[in-house]
Amino acid sequence: MDEALLRSLTPGVLTVLVRRGADFAAAEDAVQEALVEAVRVWPTDPPRDAKGWLVTVAWRKFLDATRADAARRRREDLVEEEPAAGPASGVDDTLQLYFLCAHPSLTPSSAVALTLRAVGGLTTRQIARAYLVPEATMAQRISRAKRTVSGVRFDRHGDVATVLRVLYLVFNEGYSGDVDLVAEAIRLTRQLADRVDHPEVAGLLALMLLHHARRDARTAPDGSLVPLAEQDRDRWDTRTIAEGVAILQAALARDRLGEFQAQAAIAALHADARTAGETDWVQIVEWYDELARLTDSPVVRLNRAVAVGEADGPRAGLAALAALDGSLPRHTAAAAYLHERDGDLATAARLYAEAARKASHLAERDHLIRQAARLNTRRER
Repeated sequence: MDEALLRSLTPGVLTVLVRRGADFAAAEDAVQEALVEAVRVWPTDPPRDAKGWLVTVAWRKFLDATRADAARRRREDLVEEEPAAGPASGVDDTLQLYFLCAHPSLTPSSAVALTLRAVGGLTTRQIARAYLVPEATMAQRISRAKRTVSGVRFDRHGDVATVLRVLYLVFNEGYSGDVDLVAEAIRLTRQLADRVDHPEVAGLLALMLLHHARRDARTAPDGSLVPLAEQDRDRWDTRTIAEGVAILQAALARDRLGEFQAQAAIAALHADARTAGETDWVQIVEWYDELARLTDSPVVRLNRAVAVGEADGPRAGLAALAALDGSLPRHTAAAAYLHERDGDLATAARLYAEAARKASHLAERDHLIRQAARLNTRRER
């Protein structure tokens, strides 16, 4: 069974049903049932037209469900006659499906779950495992999301920025369970880039590729985090870096700068340095200035402060950090790092330990605890 083929066909099949008049929630349920049927039938009886087969079976499942539900009897005028089986329509409305799943009335977590289900073709169980939540919890989240968007007009123009934000959230969730959300986010963003000509779509794809290229070097054999400056750069995927840089350069050449392009430019400068000491921190600070102008994000300003500490010295970085809200995520860890760079090991160790207590992720907490222990050991010598 070619699971990749099934997942790639899912959004197209779903859009056919919606175009025929099916309610989104009911259509999505019918498509999932058709996928289950395909897993059962195709290994011994593969169809000549995979998408046409799925459309036919999903439409029948939709008819069965509609006719069985007395509360939906009035819809039968839409589904009275089943269309003849045959090649599926060549019209691809996947882009509209992206916009529907990223509807502004949905919470970010619901939009991500619905995108993975409807566009990504993942099962509820796979999504639940990826997010480390019970399957019943994820099923409720997806059901609520489907109900929310069921009344939305399918042909309404969507917001590319909202779609990109959802895909970025998928990417940032990382990977766990039997579904690699990083790879899934890249796959879906590639798909979007094929359908919409927008420099920020290219910028997000470049950003994902440049970060993903360092994936193998981010953790030690024992699973602990390896900071960027300490990573073995021979383990970086140079082919993926080259692809990301090429996509970014083409996007920047269009002179329509956006936040994802700016983030990708920063990642590209890190990827271009053969060693941590050769990193062009001055340019990175300049890109953070552009990013701060575009987003006015406190987190961006925090990252800029760390970059200033690298470019102009730790005390300059600490001065920039002092102007920011101390409750920001990673503020204490950034202060610890800059104090260590400035030679104040006692303050740095104390701040690393404090940052560890605030950390929300186990791997990050363990890393910060090790940093504090390392400095305390050095002080005792």
